[in-house]
Amino acid sequence: MLNTVAAGRRLAQRTAALQGVLTLATALACLLSGRDAALGALAGGGAMTLGGLVAAWSAFGGGVAGAGMALGRLLLGLAAKWVILIVGLFLAIGVWHLPALAVLAGAAIAAAGMLVATKLWA
Repeated sequence: MLNTVAAGRRLAQRTAALQGVLTLATALACLLSGRDAALGALAGGGAMTLGGLVAAWSAFGGGVAGAGMALGRLLLGLAAKWVILIVGLFLAIGVWHLPALAVLAGAAIAAAGMLVATKLWA
């Protein structure tokens, strides 16, 4: 085994921090287009970041377990991440009527941050 559970938790924390920073930077850039665009970027990036944190908590929160249980927790966390993301995007675009492009940009930049973080620190 190459990685410990503690290393996975640390990676998840660093990834969430990077996603948060990138979401704030995207919101500041979208602020040039108006307050609603900045809020949209925050909502999209926040949904992606929160989903990632929930997935990490689910995957690493149960301690040491067998392979079947670990896979089950991983899949449950992934499903929860997608539910949180879809509900967040629906709320931002459909209910709060924030600009869709800004919402999707925030989510996309946060997703890219996850890829960069895992490439840098994994």
